[in-house]
Amino acid sequence: MHCAGGYRSSVAASLPRHHGHTDASDLLGGYAAWKAPSPRPAKTGKNHDNHDLTEDTFPSTVKREGIVLVDWWAGWCGPCRAFAPVFLRASIHHDDVVFAKIDTEAQPRLAAAAQIRSIPTLMAFRNGILVYSQPGALPPAALEQLISAVRELDPHQAQAA
Repeated sequence: MHCAGGYRSSVAASLPRHHGHTDASDLLGGYAAWKAPSPRPAKTGKNHDNHDLTEDTFPSTVKREGIVLVDWWAGWCGPCRAFAPVFLRASIHHDDVVFAKIDTEAQPRLAAAAQIRSIPTLMAFRNGILVYSQPGALPPAALEQLISAVRELDPHQAQAA
C-alpha cells in the first residue's frame, strides 16, 4: 500500500502499519518527491518504521543502549488510533530513538506482566532503565517534551533512583 500525498501520506500510512500491515509506506515530500523507479519510497532513518514487539523481542529491545519508547495499544482503542500518527511522526524526526509498539490484544501475557491497565500507555527506557510509564495519548508537543526530557537524563542518576 502506498500513498502519494504529502503531509497526509504519513498519517494515511500509519494506520495500516499500526494494525500490522508491513507494506504501508508514506511518501515524504509528496508526489513530487517520488523519483525512484521503485514504487516504494526510501525511509528517512533507521527507526522510521515502528518495531512491533513480542514477548521474545521486548526484553532485548528495551535493554539496549539509548532511548526506547514503547506504545502499548489495541486496535479497538480510539485514543490509541489517534496517538498512532503522533508516534509515527516523532519516529521520523528522532533517528536516535527506537519507537516500538505492543498490541495488547496480540500480547496479553506481556501486557499483564508489564501491568498495563489502561491504553494507550507510553513507556520510555533510557539505557535499559524504565524512566517513564503513563497511560494516555500525548499530543505532539508533549511527546516532544518527553523525548527531550529522557534525552537530557543522566543515565547514572536514573539507575540510582
